[in-house]
Amino acid sequence: MSEEPQGQGWPPRDATVSAPAAETPSGGARPPGQGRRGWRRFVPGWRPALGALVLIALLLTGGFLAGYALVHIPPANATATAQSNVYLYEDGTLLARDGEVNRESVPLAQVPLTVRQAVLAAEDRDFYSQRAVDPKAMVRAAWNTLTGKGKQSGSTITQQYVKNYYLGQEQTLSRKWKEFFISIKLSREQSKDEILQGYLNTSYFGRNAYGVQAAAQAYYGKDIEEIDTAEGAYLATLLNAPSTFDVTTHPENRNAALARWNYTLGGMVKEKWLTPSERAAMTFPDPQRARSATGLSGQRGYVVQAVEEYLTGDAEGTVILDENTLAAGGYRITTTLERAKQDAFTEAVTDQVTSRLDGERKADRNVRVGGASIDPATGRVVAMYGGVDYTRQYVNNATRRDYQVGSAFKPFVFASAVENHSRTQDGRRITPDTVYDGTDRRRVEGWSGRRYAPENEDGISYGQITVTEATDKSVNAVYAQMAMDVGPARVRETAIGLGIPADTPDLSASPSIALGPATPSVLDMTEAYATLADHGRHRAYTLVTKVTKDGVAVRLPKRAARQAVSREAADTTTGILQSVVDGGTGTAAQSAGRPAAGKTGTAEEDRAAWFAGYTPELATVVAVMGQDPDTGTQKSLYGAMGVPRVNGGGAPARIWGQFTGLALADREIVEFELLLEPGAWQEYSPTASSSPSEPGRGSGSPSRAPSRAPSRGPSASGGPGETKAPEPPPLPEAPPTVGEAPQEAEAGPVTEGVGRPETGEDAPFGGGSDGGAGDGGAPGEEAGPAGPAGPADPAGRPDPGAMTGPR
Repeated sequence: MSEEPQGQGWPPRDATVSAPAAETPSGGARPPGQGRRGWRRFVPGWRPALGALVLIALLLTGGFLAGYALVHIPPANATATAQSNVYLYEDGTLLARDGEVNRESVPLAQVPLTVRQAVLAAEDRDFYSQRAVDPKAMVRAAWNTLTGKGKQSGSTITQQYVKNYYLGQEQTLSRKWKEFFISIKLSREQSKDEILQGYLNTSYFGRNAYGVQAAAQAYYGKDIEEIDTAEGAYLATLLNAPSTFDVTTHPENRNAALARWNYTLGGMVKEKWLTPSERAAMTFPDPQRARSATGLSGQRGYVVQAVEEYLTGDAEGTVILDENTLAAGGYRITTTLERAKQDAFTEAVTDQVTSRLDGERKADRNVRVGGASIDPATGRVVAMYGGVDYTRQYVNNATRRDYQVGSAFKPFVFASAVENHSRTQDGRRITPDTVYDGTDRRRVEGWSGRRYAPENEDGISYGQITVTEATDKSVNAVYAQMAMDVGPARVRETAIGLGIPADTPDLSASPSIALGPATPSVLDMTEAYATLADHGRHRAYTLVTKVTKDGVAVRLPKRAARQAVSREAADTTTGILQSVVDGGTGTAAQSAGRPAAGKTGTAEEDRAAWFAGYTPELATVVAVMGQDPDTGTQKSLYGAMGVPRVNGGGAPARIWGQFTGLALADREIVEFELLLEPGAWQEYSPTASSSPSEPGRGSGSPSRAPSRAPSRGPSASGGPGETKAPEPPPLPEAPPTVGEAPQEAEAGPVTEGVGRPETGEDAPFGGGSDGGAGDGGAPGEEAGPAGPAGPADPAGRPDPGAMTGPR
């Protein structure tokens, strides 16, 4: 038998006796947790957990350091820096905005403190005390978004500013990653005030308003510094949901907007920025209704265009801002324009022209109107009319330089005659009472070039006629000779001194200069007439009184006045121009109800009709032009507005009269104070006249006084108001047909200055009663400035009925 006990190797029968502890192959104890049952098998021990936490911390730290090192503050995005230029009337009210982005950045100091506090109460109450980013808020926002409580950003004002200014609005992890690090870096480089200023200037408030200044204008029609606490709280409310909380556009959301507004004001009370009593006294400030964007429609576009041209290089070549700088935007430009006068100009054009146009009349498609008005005492442009609508007719009719001025140029000839003490060919001094030969197609004496003999209106010969009468009736024969007597170069020099730009097309020194072949703009002519109104003192016109950017003023050039012509020359010219309004071609201007001086003018083939005039307080020029809307070519105004002809004494003079009356309605009537040329308007002496010795030569002394002397005007021997000019005796009744019919309805189908050019060497240069450039240019030049020619007949001669000169 074996010595071993029986049953060895079998487990004990006693279940309470446990087996010996298991050992590892090496004889050691088992690792803790080995052999765990259930969920405990998946819970790591403290050592692995600690290691994992350290690893995560290292990864986060490394990622942060890497992100901080790799992410740089980028340049601002184009949208964030883009601003509109803001144009204001002279009283500071909004006129227009240009640019695609409606933004005007302002310094933080310009934003009222309570408005800033309202924004903080609505968006980030701990802005000044917390760091650039708030991780807890970001986690909370992410959780709320995931759990369906609405998409929330959890961003601080700093982060929102970074998104607006440096990045974009896309919701991506990449953008959030960049936003996080840029915000941290930015907070180290900029102060809290700088960041808040940037945020206020880049945030979107709805109604296409970017920035708090644009929002103040869009919702309340005033600048941000005028916004009160309640209004500021509403603007702050809009930051949360700009379109949704616009209570005028979406009245159905009014309760939600009110709740957010109350939340904002409650936050201000909680932060002790507002007392409970101040809060209780506030009512919801309903914003104004949304208006169409103040862009460039109507007259606004013409004004913006003219101001831009003025700032980037005016008629005198002064550059205030270069084009690229101005185009960058952000400028606040206060113009010289007065809202009431601007509206009055539009009203006058509507009443006298636009309302009379008929779409069924072919000629009415071609009608254009331009106008400008200047305060002679300051040179400020107080009103401008550029066309019916800039979005429909983008060429500014007030500043274009391509239409002949016709007889509106004649006053410059007379002013030059007085200024230069000029004399006729037979040695008589030129005064308002000097007699000239007004014979039709009279040859200009003293001209060494090719024969020049301009035609009068309708070929009428006036015989012996005074300068005043010749001005009333716009007699070409007289003024062409006068230009020769003065010297065409001197006439040109005087016109430039008065305000006509030296580079004006067709401003050539020849006798035809008197008849207006030159093409200065309406604004140029207004400046020149304003010089006459201010007794010969010239001031370059100005369209701007103030320019600022970010609160800093741009330096504007000084506009010093200078005496362009003597007071006697200017005032005596005013005297004869008063006669034009009182009984000449400009009688329609009497509708202004003011003492007025002015001159009519008509371009070749009636392509433009002008009235240029002034009162002691206001100089205004109006032109009605013909232009094909499809091709842009100049067209005759024959038949427009249902009348046979459109001339300066018709629609232009009526517009002038209505506008001037409205513009000066609230001012007392002021008479002209004139200092006249010595010997002007001598008394009529029948025995003093004699027949001219040859055609074109006047007598040695004047024969008649003008039909009307100036209402007030001392002679050159005394100061203003000291001596009243002698009243001349009445003149014989004038011929029934004058150079320009005062009104179109009475003018009939006559043509002012129909040219009937002769063939051969002695053919007169150019046609026209009110002008004589015709199609041949200046006399004496082999190829002068070309004018549009009419259709030729079989013999090769221009059609007399189609060819007219400026007048």
